[in-house]
Amino acid sequence: MSEKVLNTRLRAIPLLLFWMSGAFGAADMPALVVSPDLVRGGASATPSQPAPQPAASPGPAVAGTGTASAGLPAVGVDARSLKTPPAKAADGSARERVSSTPSAPVAKEAAPGARAGSGTSGIVAAPAPASPSEALAPGATSITALRLRGTRTVELVAEGEAELQRDDVLLTADKVTYREVSDQAIADGNVRLKRDTALVTGPHAELIVGEQVGAFDSPSYSMTREREADEPGGPARAVSGSGHADLMNLEGENHYRLTNATWSTCQASDPDWYIKARDLELDYDREVGTARGASLVFMDTPILWMPWADFPLVAQRQSGFLPPTFGVSTKTGVDLSVPYYWNIAPNYDATIAPHLMSKRGMQLAGEFRYLGDTYRGESRVEWLPQDSMLGKERALGSFQHQQWLTPTLYGALDVNAVSDDQYFQDLSSRIVMSSRVNLLRQGQLVYTGGGWWTASALMQAYQTLNPDPAVRNASPYRRLPQLKLDAFRPDLPAGLTFAFNSEYVRFEGPENNQVDGTRVTAYPQVSLPIRGAAYFLTPKVGIHQTTYDLQRPQDVAGERNSITRTMPIFSIDSGLFFERDTTLFGSDFTQTLEPRLYYLNVPYRRQDDIPLFDTSRYDFGFAQIFSENRYTGGDRIGDANDLTAAVTSRLIDPATGAERIRALVGQRYYFEDQRVTAGEVARTSRRADILGGLNGRLTRTTSVDSLLQYNPNDSQIERFNAALRYQPEFAKALNVSYRYARDLRSTDGTLGLRDVDVSGQWPLWNNWYGVGRVTHSLKEDRVTEAIGGLEFNGGCWVFRAAVHRYALTADKSNKALFFQLEFNDLTSIGSSPLALIKRSVPGYGKINDPTANRVFGY
Repeated sequence: MSEKVLNTRLRAIPLLLFWMSGAFGAADMPALVVSPDLVRGGASATPSQPAPQPAASPGPAVAGTGTASAGLPAVGVDARSLKTPPAKAADGSARERVSSTPSAPVAKEAAPGARAGSGTSGIVAAPAPASPSEALAPGATSITALRLRGTRTVELVAEGEAELQRDDVLLTADKVTYREVSDQAIADGNVRLKRDTALVTGPHAELIVGEQVGAFDSPSYSMTREREADEPGGPARAVSGSGHADLMNLEGENHYRLTNATWSTCQASDPDWYIKARDLELDYDREVGTARGASLVFMDTPILWMPWADFPLVAQRQSGFLPPTFGVSTKTGVDLSVPYYWNIAPNYDATIAPHLMSKRGMQLAGEFRYLGDTYRGESRVEWLPQDSMLGKERALGSFQHQQWLTPTLYGALDVNAVSDDQYFQDLSSRIVMSSRVNLLRQGQLVYTGGGWWTASALMQAYQTLNPDPAVRNASPYRRLPQLKLDAFRPDLPAGLTFAFNSEYVRFEGPENNQVDGTRVTAYPQVSLPIRGAAYFLTPKVGIHQTTYDLQRPQDVAGERNSITRTMPIFSIDSGLFFERDTTLFGSDFTQTLEPRLYYLNVPYRRQDDIPLFDTSRYDFGFAQIFSENRYTGGDRIGDANDLTAAVTSRLIDPATGAERIRALVGQRYYFEDQRVTAGEVARTSRRADILGGLNGRLTRTTSVDSLLQYNPNDSQIERFNAALRYQPEFAKALNVSYRYARDLRSTDGTLGLRDVDVSGQWPLWNNWYGVGRVTHSLKEDRVTEAIGGLEFNGGCWVFRAAVHRYALTADKSNKALFFQLEFNDLTSIGSSPLALIKRSVPGYGKINDPTANRVFGY
């Protein structure tokens, strides 16, 4: 047994006793594939009966001889004693060899006492190959042993280290009896049958070699196949299944039927888990196993009984009931689901998952996925007829579709809806879902066949999930529609580059008291990139013109309904590159010094009466200080007469070219006061905040990522983020980070954020791993999120348990409990915490091969 160090008390506690019939399939379902065959076919071969044994020939018994029969290859005796000394066995004894070929020529010199049959190749004498494993002609049969005897046309008996080989089939035993007429081989004593990556061993076997049908007594077996890569473009990996049985019937190539059998991906002689079945079929053409009267045994304890079940042999998709999932959370109570997976075709599948929530009631969920040569998509529905806590019906619907309608026309749909604002907070155990505010609903068309120009059309709306009227009034505007035309030509005469951006969009507010309107924008630009090995200089000029036609709820004095805004925009971007060789901490590096200057000039135009349809201020950072506009969207074009100066230095590994460390600092200088705003206080200072950053690998095991925003006018730090990671090897990671933001609004409504976050994964003892994360708000003096978990790697199985607690408001939180027992390359039982852990713990390493949970959820 492989590393049975799990607490022995687990043996006395059945993890789950559950009746079901169907298929395992939750283990690592591969992506949908496109195939002209909509349904995978392939049935097991019909068992063939051995041909009757022919009557004995009246010919004399000759040791080591044989003759060809009708329709079968001739058999030749290699009497190596005539020309070459016999090969030696491991104990020094001589081995004899018989081989047959489909069309062997008659030898010029026959062995003494041999005679050639009419129309046959006869019995020939020739030197044998030095090894029985040497290549044979296709269809040829080779038999070697310490002793060979037999009667022509009846049978050949090989005794003592006997080997029979044909193509990729190798049969070895203490004794092999081969009947040429029926192509039957009978093996006794230490029997081993090997073909490709399949190996069967036992005390006795009878089989028809060519048809690969027959029977094995008390076999042990191991089958290995390659499965699809776990990630697109990744390498394939081998999946091995093994076990033992009372009887194995070979029913043709890649087809096996077993009685009182076991099967497991554990390779130990005493596996930690296995499927035990009264009747077991292994079909490696369809890569499906079928078990009848079966149970799943873990640590010598049956945990799942199945009167009938299909399961994947190489972790592929398979229709049937999936193992149940279960979990516990504050909002839903005990959550139990028994999903059914329907593998409709290689490129279509569906999952139906009833959820029983002890606090909420019975929910029915369904998911459908499809994939074609030019399209893909998925849809999801959840329905709770009666929420026991709220006394009302609750539902969710989601549909996503992407398709290339023609080689140059792309379309997409993304539609999502829920029945009420609190749906995710009440029914989701994931913080990323429970904190959702807006659900997207949009349709899009993109045309890319213009070569240097593209066009697109968009219809977009949102469902806002917040009962607060202030939040609803600030919800995103609907775009009904948005039309865009963009162009880019970098190959104009004199090295000029031309760019053009244009847009027509109709905005409609979600509330009746909001301003509606249309916006038409055209922005042609011309630049002249000048580049060298150690410098670049790019002057650019453009004209940004926007026209508005507004419908206000009521006219306000001084506010225009028809607005035209024309603004010339000029910028110059320049930089230098310096390099030198340096040594730091005993290592050689190439160090760069990259100063950069960016000048921007945009004149002032009145914009205070233009509604903010899609505009807000960018977060201040390195990307923003080198941009033309400090605002997102097109409703504000910020006035500017600015110069940004920055310098970057990198340490580059000269052997690999990889960047090890990057340090940068930058600041923007203003020559005029700010006049255009989007609700913020206008700036009057001449200097922006100083930005500094350091990130990269300090050592082979330690990395850092930090950013500092310092206000020189108030001599205060506005924002500071720093994260340090120590990761000496796989599945060992420790992270600590600190976040500070002076003006960011916290959950209690006050300004300011100060958080310390500690997370990590680390081996504990005897294949146990600990994983966790704690986020503590220093300002509020409370834990806003905490995760604690344990993992155990049993070699071919993994146990995971995790607890998750996160704050919903200042005085409310949600708690969720996860348990998962994962059997490598077969299935998993319980609710998986993997998605939560991967998101929460940077550097987390999955301690076993990926086996993603097929069952969808939040």
